[in-house]
Amino acid sequence: MTEDKQKILDLLLPALQATRNLHGLRALEYSEERELVYATFESGYQKVVNVACDSGTSMIRDVIGQIA
Repeated sequence: MTEDKQKILDLLLPALQATRNLHGLRALEYSEERELVYATFESGYQKVVNVACDSGTSMIRDVIGQIA
């Protein structure tokens, strides 16, 4: 099964926005060619998460661990 990593991030975003810690998160964008996730906040600040070779569940853990 091929995982749609952007779809996973699209579903994860509202859950993270509902939290006190990440309510200012505005976007999660996946770059397939670079295997990076760009997390953009209200302030314009952006964090980059390396998700190379990650499964969907590993990607979720990495994103939360590195942006929270």
